[in-house]
Amino acid sequence: MGYLPIEDHGIIGNLHTAALVGTDGTIDWMCLPAFDSPSVFCSILDDEKGGHFALRPVEYARSQQLYLPDTNVLLTRFFSPTGLAETLDFMPIVTHPGERHRLVRNVRVIRGKMDFRIECLPAFDYARRDHSVSIEKSGAIFSSGDICLGLATNVRLQKNEREAAGATFTLREGERATFVLAHLEEGEGPGEILSDVDFDELLHSTLRYWRRWLSQSTYHGRWREMVHRSALVLKLMVYDPTGALVASPTMGLPERIGGARNWDYRYTWLRDAALALYALIYVGFEDEARNFMGWLKDRCQEDEDGLLQPLYGIDGRTDITEKELTHLSGYMNSSPVRLGNGAYTQRQLDLYGAVLDAAYLYNKHGAPLDYDLWKNLRKILDWLSENWREPDEGIWEVRGGRRQFVSSKLLSWVALERAGRIARQRGLPAGDGRWMAERDAIYEEIMEKGWNPQKNSFVQYYGSDALDASLLMMPLVKFVGPTDPRWIATLDRIQQELTYDTLVDRYKVENAAPDGLEGPEGSFSLCSFWLVECLTQAGRLGEARLALEKMFSYANHLGLYAEEVGHSGEALGNFPQAFTHLALISAAVHLDRALGAH
Repeated sequence: MGYLPIEDHGIIGNLHTAALVGTDGTIDWMCLPAFDSPSVFCSILDDEKGGHFALRPVEYARSQQLYLPDTNVLLTRFFSPTGLAETLDFMPIVTHPGERHRLVRNVRVIRGKMDFRIECLPAFDYARRDHSVSIEKSGAIFSSGDICLGLATNVRLQKNEREAAGATFTLREGERATFVLAHLEEGEGPGEILSDVDFDELLHSTLRYWRRWLSQSTYHGRWREMVHRSALVLKLMVYDPTGALVASPTMGLPERIGGARNWDYRYTWLRDAALALYALIYVGFEDEARNFMGWLKDRCQEDEDGLLQPLYGIDGRTDITEKELTHLSGYMNSSPVRLGNGAYTQRQLDLYGAVLDAAYLYNKHGAPLDYDLWKNLRKILDWLSENWREPDEGIWEVRGGRRQFVSSKLLSWVALERAGRIARQRGLPAGDGRWMAERDAIYEEIMEKGWNPQKNSFVQYYGSDALDASLLMMPLVKFVGPTDPRWIATLDRIQQELTYDTLVDRYKVENAAPDGLEGPEGSFSLCSFWLVECLTQAGRLGEARLALEKMFSYANHLGLYAEEVGHSGEALGNFPQAFTHLALISAAVHLDRALGAH
């Protein structure tokens, strides 16, 4: 099959799982029934073994993708000398426990007459399990032990090579065909064939859901379309049963083609989810914030001593053991493909600042924190007061040994500072003054050991002369004033050494603390949006606006971002990525406010 560029995809989902749909009409990534379940299609990680669900004209000149406005319903239009056709792809929202997970694909001819080809070839359990296919009058059933998928359609299917189901069929102007892929119980048939009336009803109910959700937005600023698309993407990454938010719905997509920086991001990082809560609160989505706070409360209650993991399963599980799927070649031969994520065993002190900042914002803009949650947060703060001086793996999860990372100390300061604010605002017990004493000690240490006078800049870790884009958080979390001389000198250094126009590297691999991996990486779009926010706070509004609007041009055709932008402008890393989209929202909202009325 070959590989589409990462950016040549859209995403659809049902708040339990998601699928990537290529501009060529191929679904090449989907897990069922949840984000972190084993995949059923993963040809994006191995175009020979990975399995796919292709639906496209036999011949066409070009294609075009767009979302129906204010929704996550994806339209792919195919242009051909013989006609014009389009597919609509969506996953109906699962609203009741036990409800069937369905992926709906509808193809229709707008003008002319066109031949189409469909092929559905699952590869269960990351292509580790064989399956059989049986063809029935109403579609096909794919069985792999106790796992079954049904493909219901009125198009007559045939059994193809490798236990695939497929067909070639013709549609004329005004005609359409619908395919419904569903998770089945053992012994069930392919499922009910959707009539045109039933399809239209399901489509419109899905459109209403997304538009009703987005109508809660309080953002009406200059970049409404980009902000709302980012909000819709973040909503797609929420696992509705628990309120957890995945860092990305994909795994194994490389940060460099042919490189080894290939991670599984289908889990909930406390840092990412807390910052996403911050972004969603700012544009009016308080339900998501409330649900995440409930999930966070459960994680805090589970831990007796206040030590939190950097990441958890979307169901709250604590074991995310990492292993390599050596039978998969990886995207464009970028191996290894990793399942699970060993970072769950790391110490990352910065996550405490993200969690307490989220709690502070939720207390301020959402609902007052309840006493039981505060008791659990106190355990965390007491642990941090004892342990903030220890080295850690830091925000970038290095695998080359622990360091005294400045950003980790910075976010430890945030945790204790926000705890003081919450306690004062609510009259809650405040740690007998110890939190504030430790907060002040952190501040003094960063100013003494995190500042390199020869470099005239804050640095990545104590004793280093390396820069790190995570330092861009310093004014954003109110550690330094946005025009503080030390900060302005650091900002200038970051722009000189880590920035290419509007693209920001997180660090120079050759100069920074060893991250345990070989080879370079792309620029981090998250850091580019942090830079926009720093310029905004420094009053450099013209520069900030240009940087923001140029960063918008690095989104794909649907307004989606992967984790990184490569040296040739291509999307790299897992896609789409929550961290990037939440930073976009924050940068746009704050710059819009600084610019004032239109």
